[in-house]
Amino acid sequence: MTWLITGGAGYIGAHVVRAMREAGEQAVVYDDLSTGFAERVPPEVPLVVGSTLDGELLSRTLTEHAVTGVVHLAAKKQVGESVDLPLHYYRENVEGLRVLLEAVTAASVSAFVFSSSAAVYGMPDVDLVTEETPCAPMSPYGETKLAGEWLVRATGRATGLSTASLRYFNVAGAAAPELADVGVSNLVPMVFEKLTDDAAPRIFGDDYPTPDGTCVRDYIHVVDLAEAHVVTARALQSSPGTDLTLNIGRGEGVSVREMIDRINALTGYDRPPVTTPRRPGDPARVVASADRIATELGWKARYDVEDMITSAWSGWVRHHPGASRS
Repeated sequence: MTWLITGGAGYIGAHVVRAMREAGEQAVVYDDLSTGFAERVPPEVPLVVGSTLDGELLSRTLTEHAVTGVVHLAAKKQVGESVDLPLHYYRENVEGLRVLLEAVTAASVSAFVFSSSAAVYGMPDVDLVTEETPCAPMSPYGETKLAGEWLVRATGRATGLSTASLRYFNVAGAAAPELADVGVSNLVPMVFEKLTDDAAPRIFGDDYPTPDGTCVRDYIHVVDLAEAHVVTARALQSSPGTDLTLNIGRGEGVSVREMIDRINALTGYDRPPVTTPRRPGDPARVVASADRIATELGWKARYDVEDMITSAWSGWVRHHPGASRS
């Protein structure tokens, strides 16, 4: 099959492109390059620069490249920003998805994998979040992801499009230094930035109802996440009419304070964090149950938190040569 990967020049998208190609699948990248980088896209992979709001360009791309499946990762994804800019998030994440699905169904594409998020769950009062846990998102970002799932599922039911919504937990790590997360919206690179600037890492609130008062999250290596996309895409390919909703996580909770301590230890720094006020929209604890994808698709995460930190650090040092302590 030929897969159109929207957001394929981004951090996660570039890893999905790599995993798809390693699995023998053809890939086409569609990205507006607002946060992605063209150099992440291999020279042999076509890159179309455009917005998911551009239905005409999407339709032309799907036709010209004979696309048979779509992995949709392009989206705005910062929780705090979504609180300040809800209309922007709904336009980009929901209207952009609607326009894409309209083009997809018109082009008779057979499979659609949607990048969702654990943010759809909000603040669940459970030790492990299953796919049946009620969804109550706490931010416009989470709302747009839940609305996206509804839209994808409804389209599949109406048209026969095989669909999957993958609820990512917290992504970290890198397959190679050149593919590392160089933004500072996720915890690991945020801590790297502070350490290499000789500043204290920040904890946003330490009065949550958790063992050490800081938020607890489930971290997943980006390589594992990318491989989950390949497994899911192939399941949709082999089973027309499929509708899947799957958590992508490890089932292990790590607090923000614990994560910062591990980063300090593995990078050779020793800078205790400082506490600042809570960010709006941050739940106290969200940890995945990944049993469903293991049972239905045979996928299980292979990498641990240490792998995530060390691989991410190699990428950070590549882009910030003065960061290394060695």
